[in-house]
Amino acid sequence: MPHGYSNYSHPTSYGSGAQPGPAWSPAPRQTAQPPQRRSRGGFGTGLRIALGYVLVIWAVFVVQQMGILNLSWFGIHPRDTSTLWHVATWSFLHANLDHLIGNTVTGALFAFLVGVTGRRTFWEVTVIAAITGGLAAWFLGYPGTNHIGASGVIYGWLSYLIVRGVFNRSLRQIILGVVLAFSYSGFVWGVIPTEAAVSWQAHLGGALGGVLAGAVISSDDPVKKIAARPNSSLGY
Repeated sequence: MPHGYSNYSHPTSYGSGAQPGPAWSPAPRQTAQPPQRRSRGGFGTGLRIALGYVLVIWAVFVVQQMGILNLSWFGIHPRDTSTLWHVATWSFLHANLDHLIGNTVTGALFAFLVGVTGRRTFWEVTVIAAITGGLAAWFLGYPGTNHIGASGVIYGWLSYLIVRGVFNRSLRQIILGVVLAFSYSGFVWGVIPTEAAVSWQAHLGGALGGVLAGAVISSDDPVKKIAARPNSSLGY
């Protein structure tokens, strides 16, 4: 942390007719620059985020099954302007237990991998994917349908994990992206209109949102890249 200095002079007594010398100030010390920081991440952060994701979607599903509130109404209703704000709620809801379980394991894995980078990165990617996935379902979905589920956000997490290394030039993240791309190549079928009960529109929008997140956010940059920026230190 840089230190502030103020000029000062030593108190000195001068005889008659003596002229005081010029004020003396010490040369500023060369201090080591503080290490550049990035948003706090790590294994523990990723694990907490993954567990939080699972707890939230299961808690919402339990409330759905209790029938106290018709939460399914908070899904995406294509071209219904009164429900456009549901882009903030649709990804928490699930149609049935199979739907929920299908989004639990894979979603927890991707949430963990994104969360390891940091909480800020996780929230940035999640919000972008939820909005783009919801808007895609709203614009491209068929009238009278209701789009719910975390899969749009999951597609966003996956596409982000695949492309982020290309944008921030991290070799480690590029390698992870290649591994994930091969391991989950079957996900490509989810963005093609093959089944009426599958929201390919939300999947496509979420995937595009993940790519957008990889391109625009900087909280996932490697520490060396952050340090290369002038006067930049990313706090917690």
